[in-house]
Amino acid sequence: MLRLVAVLEGARRRTLAFGRRALGLDVPTADHTIAVLHQDETEVPGLDRKERVQLDRIRLMGATGTVLMAISALGIGAQPVHQNPTSGVRVLGIFARAHTGSLAMCMVGTVVVVLAWLLLGRFAVGGLGGAPRHRLSRSQLDRTLLLWIIPLSVAPPLFSNDVYSYLAQSEIAARGIDPYQEGPVAGLGIDNVLTNNVPNIWRETPAPYGPLFLWIGRGIADITGDNIIAGVWVHRMLALGGVALIVWALPRLSVRCGVAPVSALWLGAANPLVLFHLVGGVHNDALMLGLMLAGMEFCLRAIEDIHPFDGRAYAWLIGGAIVITMSSSVKFTSIVVLGFVGMALARRWGFTLRNVAVAAAMLGAIAIGVSLLIGSMSGLGFGWLHTLNVANAVRSWMSVPTVLGIITGFGGVLLGLGDHTTALLSITRPIAAVVAGFITVRMLVATGTGRLHPVGALGVALGAIVLLFPVVQPWYLLWAIVPLAAWATRPVFRVPAVAFSAIVSVILMPRGADLEVFQIVGAAIATVIVSVLFIVITRNKLPWRGQQGVSAPSHVPTSYGVTS
Repeated sequence: MLRLVAVLEGARRRTLAFGRRALGLDVPTADHTIAVLHQDETEVPGLDRKERVQLDRIRLMGATGTVLMAISALGIGAQPVHQNPTSGVRVLGIFARAHTGSLAMCMVGTVVVVLAWLLLGRFAVGGLGGAPRHRLSRSQLDRTLLLWIIPLSVAPPLFSNDVYSYLAQSEIAARGIDPYQEGPVAGLGIDNVLTNNVPNIWRETPAPYGPLFLWIGRGIADITGDNIIAGVWVHRMLALGGVALIVWALPRLSVRCGVAPVSALWLGAANPLVLFHLVGGVHNDALMLGLMLAGMEFCLRAIEDIHPFDGRAYAWLIGGAIVITMSSSVKFTSIVVLGFVGMALARRWGFTLRNVAVAAAMLGAIAIGVSLLIGSMSGLGFGWLHTLNVANAVRSWMSVPTVLGIITGFGGVLLGLGDHTTALLSITRPIAAVVAGFITVRMLVATGTGRLHPVGALGVALGAIVLLFPVVQPWYLLWAIVPLAAWATRPVFRVPAVAFSAIVSVILMPRGADLEVFQIVGAAIATVIVSVLFIVITRNKLPWRGQQGVSAPSHVPTSYGVTS
C-alpha cells in the first residue's frame, strides 16, 4: 500500500513538473528559445552624403513603382461593375482594353516597389545578420513612406474586392436590417448596384466584422448612399487613418523593446504588404492594427512608465483597454492583446495568481462594458459572434491545417480511397486551434514571468494564431509581422519575414480582370526582363551589394530605449 502511494506521489510530481515545464514556469531564461529572436539595437550616425543621394534615388524608384501600379489599376484594378468612372473615357479607358499591358505595368511596378523597399532596408536594418553603420532618420523614412503611399491612396482598389462587401454590408445596416442575419442579396436585392459589386462567394453571406466597423460603415453609407466611388474613397481614408496609427504607435513600442524606431517602421509600416493590401486593397485590418497598437502603447505607458501606480496610471490603462476593445470590435482577433496587457500588469504588481486574477477581472470588465456599449449604441448587438467563421468556406494555401487537410485528401484520391478533404479539415483545424491556444498561453506565462516583453510575446502568439487559422489571407500575416517588427531583430525572424513579404507581394495577381495563362506568362517575362535591365543599369548607382560604410556586423554603441 505504501509503495502504491509512493508511486502515485511520484507520478503526481512528474506530471506537475511536466505541466510547469510545458507552460514555461520552470524554464531557465537561457533555454527560452523564443527569446533569441530579440537583440537590442544600437544608435548609429545618420547617412553620409553618398548614402543620402542613394536614398533619394531609392525614394524616387519606389514612387515610380507605385505610380505604375496606380495607373495599371485603371485597367486591372478592382474597378466597380457599375459607376466605373473610366468606362468609355477615351484615354483612361484604354487600360481596361489592354489587360496584358496593364498587367505587365502592374507587375513591373510591384517588383520595383519591392526592390526599393529591400534597398531601403540597407539604411534601416543593414545587411543580413549585421547592423547598419549609418541609419536613415525618422523624418527621412516618414517622407519616403508618404511618397510611396500617395499614388496608391488615389488609385482604384487593388488585389481585393472586399471594400465592395464593406459598402453593401454597411448599406444593409443603414436600412435597419441586421447585417449579421442577411447577406447583400437578401438585404439589398440581387439587382442593387452595391450587391452587383460584391464577389459571388460573399453575396449571400452575413457580415463577419465587428459592430464598431459596421457602425462606422453605416455612417459612411448615410453620407455616400449608392455612390460607389465616394464610398470607396471614404473607406480608404479610414484605412489610411489606421496606417497613421500604426506609424504613430510602432516606433514608441519599439523603443520600449530596445529597437530602433526606423527598423520597426521599415518592416512594419513600409512593408509592401501594408502598401499593397492595407492601402491599395482598402482592408479594415489597417484600422484594427492601428487601434490595437495604439491601445497597447497607452497601457504600457501606465505599466512601465508611471511610478507609483497612481490615478494617472489607471487613466492610461483604462483608456488603452478601451482602445484595444474598440479594435476587437473591428476584427475580434485583437482581443487577445488584453491578455498580454493583463499579464504585464500582474507582473508590475507582483506575479501571483491573485494579481493575475485581479488584472484579468478588471480588463475583462472593461472589455465587456465597452462591447456592450458599442453593441447597444450601434443597435447591432452581438450577432457578429455567430458569423466569425463565415470565411472558413475558403480553402487558403497559407493556412497550415488547411494545407495539411487538402494534401492528405488529395493523397486519398490518388490512392483510390475517395475525396475525404472536408472530413480531414474537420480534424486538422480543431487540432491547430488547440496548438495555437497552447502557444498563446505559453506566451502569456512568459510575459507574466518577465522572460519576454509583452510586445514580443504578443507577436509570437499572433503568428501562431494566424498560421494555424483555418483561413489565412496575405495581409493577415501583418497581424504578427507588425508587432514583431518592434521586438524581433535577429535574422532568424527578419529574413523569413522579409522574404515572405517580398515573395507574396510579387506573386499575387490583381483582381480586376479575368486573366488568361498566356497573359500572365507574357507579363511575367516582360517584368523579369525589365527588372534585370534596371538592376544592370543601376548597379553602380544603387546599393545592390553590401558596401563599405553601409553595414557593419560589429558596431556596439548605446542601445535604444528600454531593453526587454
